[in-house]
Amino acid sequence: DMLISYLDPGMSFSELCEEVREMCRVQEDLPLTLKWIDDEGDPCTISSQMELDEAFRIYSRSGRSGLLLHVFPSIPEKPGMPCPGED
Repeated sequence: DMLISYLDPGMSFSELCEEVREMCRVQEDLPLTLKWIDDEGDPCTISSQMELDEAFRIYSRSGRSGLLLHVFPSIPEKPGMPCPGED
């Protein structure tokens, strides 16, 4: 599914997680992994305020029309590995 929403570049990581959980109907007790595609085409995990700020910073200088988030109701088996269901 694809959902579109306006994200305030000043929003906190916890606000983003709350909005994504609501939009995607991911229960609070399920893990949540957020990834975005950087300007080199690589998936980058957003798991902190610092990573969210960096995503917004890079997105704003890229001139793209939107920051595309991939949402997974799971976590990777190991750091750097894809999430279950991520291709």
